[in-house]
Order: sequence, then C-alpha cells, then structure tokens
Amino acid sequence: MLKFIGSLMAGFFLASCSEETPDQEKRALNVVKPSPLEVSLIKARALSDLNAFITLTDAHDEPDVVIGRLSGMVLAIKDNIHVAGLPNTAGTPALQGFIPQEDAPIIARLKAEGARIVGKANMHELAFGITSNNAHFGPVKNPYDISRFAGGSSGGAAVAVAARIVTAAIGTDTGGSVRLPAALVGVIGFRPSMGRYSAEAITPVAHTRDVPGPLALTMADITLLDSVMANTPEVTIPADVKTLRLGVARQPFYEDLNPEIAAVMVLALKRLEAAGVTLVEVDMPGLMSVNEKTSFPIALYEGMVDLEKYLADYKVGVSFFDVAAKTQSPDVKGIFSAMAQDSNKDGHPDGIMPKETYHAAIIEHRETLKGLYVRYFRKNKVDALVFPTTILPAGFIEGIIDEVDHNGRSVPTFTTYIRNTDPGSNAGIPGISLPVGLTEGGLPVGLELDGPEGSDERLLAIALALEPLFEKLPATPL
Repeated sequence: MLKFIGSLMAGFFLASCSEETPDQEKRALNVVKPSPLEVSLIKARALSDLNAFITLTDAHDEPDVVIGRLSGMVLAIKDNIHVAGLPNTAGTPALQGFIPQEDAPIIARLKAEGARIVGKANMHELAFGITSNNAHFGPVKNPYDISRFAGGSSGGAAVAVAARIVTAAIGTDTGGSVRLPAALVGVIGFRPSMGRYSAEAITPVAHTRDVPGPLALTMADITLLDSVMANTPEVTIPADVKTLRLGVARQPFYEDLNPEIAAVMVLALKRLEAAGVTLVEVDMPGLMSVNEKTSFPIALYEGMVDLEKYLADYKVGVSFFDVAAKTQSPDVKGIFSAMAQDSNKDGHPDGIMPKETYHAAIIEHRETLKGLYVRYFRKNKVDALVFPTTILPAGFIEGIIDEVDHNGRSVPTFTTYIRNTDPGSNAGIPGISLPVGLTEGGLPVGLELDGPEGSDERLLAIALALEPLFEKLPATPL
C-alpha cells in the first residue's frame, strides 16, 4: 500500500512537468513536492482502516518551519497528551469537545526542535486497558494481522510507527502502555524513570505511575527524542556488549510463556550470549506478590482522585460523573461506573479503593517492591534485567474484553498482558522493549530490558548495543 502511494505521488509529479526543461522540471518538483507532514497525512488517510488516529491535523495550518534537531520528523501523539488546537479526548466521548490552548511541556520541546504533529492517536479509553479496543472510536488494528489488537493503551501511537505513517510517536505508560503495544506491533518503546520527562498537561491515570515515552523504529530516533524531552545530552555511544551483565529471572518473567514467545526468547538469549553478553540466571521470588499489593490499589485510587483534579485544573467543562456516564468501552465503563458512586452526596465520587489500602500500597508495599529491585541489581551486579515484554502475542480483537485464551485455558486479558511490564512500572524504573523476532504466524515479539532507577542513559546505551544483534522486522504486510 505504501509503495503504491509513493509510486502514485512520484508519477503525478513527473507527469505534471514532463514537457518542461530540466531546470523547469526541478523548479516544478520543488513547488509540488509535499512536505513530510503532507506525506504522513496521505499515508494516514490511506491506512485509515487501522484506526490509528482520532484526529488528524490540517496541512494548511502547518506552522513556519523550525530548524532544529527534529526538523523533518513527523510525530503521532497519543490523544491524552495536550497539543494546542487539537482535541484531547483521552479516547472517551465526554472529552471530545476539550481543545487545549497550550502544548504540554514535552510537546513544546519537540516543536521547538522542529518536530511536526500529524495528529492525535487512538488509544484504549481513558488509558484504562491494554488492547486499544475503543468502543467509541473503534479498535486499533494490528498491521501484522488486522484481526488482532495492537496493544494498549498507546495502541494508535505504536501502529502509526509500525505502519510507517510517522517516524516516531509519543505515548504514555502506566503499567506497560508504551512497551506493550511496541512489542505487539514490532517497534521500540521506551518508558523512562519517573520524573525524567514532564508529565504535565496529560490526562492522568495515576501520578505515581504515569510517564510519557517515545516509540520509534530505530534506537537513534529513541535516543534523539529522549534527549529533547529530557533536555539532556543525547546518548550516542553504545555499551560494550562484552562487559554487559543481564539478569535472567526465570521466576517470574519466563513462567507460563506462550510456546512461540518462548521459542523466540530462547534464540534471542543465545544471540546475546554469542555476542559476549553475560547472562546471570537469578530468580526474583516474591516479586509478583508484592506487586499485586501495589499495582491496583495505586491505579484505582489515584485514577479517581487525579482525573477529578485534572478536569478542574484544566477547566475541561465536564465532571468525573459526566466522564463516567459517557464511557463506552465495557471494560472501562464497569470501573468508572463503580468509581462514580456518591453515597454521601458530597459532589465527589466515592471511588472503589479504600484510602487505607492505598496508603499501605504507597508507604509500605511500593517501597518493598523498589527494594527488591535495588537488591537484585546490586547483589548480582547486573546492568539490567532481560525478559519477554509480553508472555503471549497479540490476541484477536473480537471476544477478549475480559478473558483471552492462553496455553489452553481462559485467563484475564488485562493482568495477563501486563504481567511482565507492571512491576517495573510500580517501582518507577526505566524499561525498553525491542522487537526481536516473529512468531510462526508472523506476529511480533518484544524483548524488554529494565534497569535500575535513574539509569536511563545506561539503559539506552545497552539498547543501542543490542539493536544490531537482531534483524529488522519486515515492514507490515499492508
């Protein structure tokens, strides 16, 4: 499809000036040659069946060219990050009329370096899910198999990159929402340490866990975007693979894998060893049990409090009750309807997570979780953990709202897909997912690296070093 579009445009340009002199031909080509933004818009419209976008920008409104480090780069932005003049729906009907007048700080930095925004990307409604099967705006489709979901909640952003509509995209990650869709559609997704990038002017899930993060096809673009958003020098020198020590915690990260994911990971680990990486086989017992005491208590308590505050702070014009009443995706509607009870009639939602449980999660269990990671990295002298980003490939769009078939049994969709990405999110550490292969059915598989808190530059250098060890995935078959 993309080759056809390119040939069509090229043929049009050449035909329009076929009777002119070479000099006139060059001038004519310069006149009619579309900008990178216009090319992305053409691709986005041609591939609209993927439902990657909620809103596309207008090429006629393209601002003056800014010469900077990102000149010529076109980005898709997840529709919960404020872009001035474009609706910020967060994937939910109640917010369709909200049009921010100012850019989020990370968007302002990107624009200041010359980046162009092609549009706002589709997502799981209110970022409360991992499929991006959005009941109102339509499901985001996986370009490797359009009957399957793209992952979420940053599904549209990941697909825009995978389908080569844009160079890169910016999503958000709470429990895996950048890395998970990156793995399922075959791109790179980076979650930074908490606080590395500004999270202002972003529709929240949970301030303790939310971070924006870049998605791209190459590590060069990931490190460039990281440098701009973090306002730090770019990481350009790969780590020395022969000095790398990567932790392999079979328990819990390699347990109960889909056989095809397991097969790809066996080959990936062998390739790392062949390149000189030292694999340190040490388990992390107790990780998942302490994560369970941390994860949902934080997300469900802060999800109510933070969204209500956001709606007031940004004068969105709707209440939490309005948002809950208009939520359409069944998995999200159930949560928000339960949150939106007001039994004491004080005008604020009751929520579904007791404050005491939340405080225990923040004060006790989260600190225990962070301590587990600190001790693991220090005691075993490992630079990062390495594991499969997801334990199974992308599932079918139809019929998996609550459960998905995995290894011959029905299991909860949400918790199964975030199993490996969620603990690092709650600990606030950086993680990056790299595409490392395809299943026999042609679905992408991601390998994740998680590093110690604050080790973002080191983790990016490691990913730079490992990227050449794996063949590029073939372009999506569209």
